[in-house]
Amino acid sequence: TLGALNRVVGNRQVCVEDRKNLPYTDAVIHESQRLSNIVPMAIPHRTSRDVSLHGYFIKEGTTVFPLLTSVLYDESEWENPFTFNPSHFLDQEGKFVRRDAFMSFSAGRRVCLGEGLARMEIFLFFTSLLQHFRFTPPPGVSEDELDLTPVVGFTLSPSPQKLCAVRRQ
Repeated sequence: TLGALNRVVGNRQVCVEDRKNLPYTDAVIHESQRLSNIVPMAIPHRTSRDVSLHGYFIKEGTTVFPLLTSVLYDESEWENPFTFNPSHFLDQEGKFVRRDAFMSFSAGRRVCLGEGLARMEIFLFFTSLLQHFRFTPPPGVSEDELDLTPVVGFTLSPSPQKLCAVRRQ
């Protein structure tokens, strides 16, 4: 990711237009969001018509709670659903591919209105951090010792971590 970032951006500030030239970086961001989604359940939706889903009849007007996690970890949608794998979002040529099963901003017509802005901000924030810092566990701690288990509540919050941010030269 850093090598591509240096080739595309160099020392200048990252801009939104750089995103199309950094498909692997974009894939890393999407895979991070897929694997560590913080809101496992979307806001309630109401069916607009009678629906049959997997052999179940759902009457028009029924309130449903979409469980986004079930799609983000669906083995029929993702090659390795429980493993960090940016290639989930890359085609054979290494180009970024949007996936219908990527629902980190909710689903249906009630998808987050700020999704486009959020994606842009996440890209700019993440690439700027990578451009200026190298992140490592603290001395004496290996990457394998980091506990990435979320704190379960209404949302899935990341557990507190100690890390070192070393400024790049």
